[in-house]
Amino acid sequence: MAVFALNITGAPYSTLAPLSALRFARAALAAGHSIQRIFFYQEGVLLANQLACPPQDELNLTRAWQELANEHQLELVVCVAAALKRGVLDEKEAKRHGLDQHNLASGFSLAGLGQLIDSFSQADRTLTFCS
Repeated sequence: MAVFALNITGAPYSTLAPLSALRFARAALAAGHSIQRIFFYQEGVLLANQLACPPQDELNLTRAWQELANEHQLELVVCVAAALKRGVLDEKEAKRHGLDQHNLASGFSLAGLGQLIDSFSQADRTLTFCS
């Protein structure tokens, strides 16, 4: 069985990247493969915004990733530089930048590109889902 690392760079709801990655992850896990880490980069970091409210008749991608990660103990890592640039902050970064609010969805964590590079070295295959 293979070990995958996923890199998602496409924005939720304006590209199919996060949905395609979610479908791939579900299929890979169902087939007995494992996922070492899921890394959200560039516009993909917007998936970690807990304030996004898609219409009720659309899939809530943030919630779907949270559920998959919880069910399979997956790591959802968000590039800190890309997230800050797009207004996605955890409590620590909000305080560091003098802001009163934070909006990183639960189950996601901020980290640097080193986590992505680490994924490359630990996985058999790395797949990038982009716009």
